[in-house]
Amino acid sequence: MAKELNEDTGFTISVKTMIAIGFTMATIIGMWFALQADIQEAKELPVIPPDEVTRMEFNMKDQMIRNTIIETKDDVDEIKKSLEKIEDKLYNR
Repeated sequence: MAKELNEDTGFTISVKTMIAIGFTMATIIGMWFALQADIQEAKELPVIPPDEVTRMEFNMKDQMIRNTIIETKDDVDEIKKSLEKIEDKLYNR
């Protein structure tokens, strides 16, 4: 038979369990209010438009990339010359 629950039904709970339940509830409530405060703060922050690249900045970056490519080409040319010298020495050309 199943036990019937009524207003005379009792149960025991330890103090340690009650403290753990209270601590858990306090933690959850604290987290809830902190989350609500963060949401409210985020609503009040100004909307920052995306940064627009100015023409001058674009030109500077473009020039930097072009210079890097030219330097890389020069380095590759030097490596090719060195490789040719090595091959000449290796194969007695």
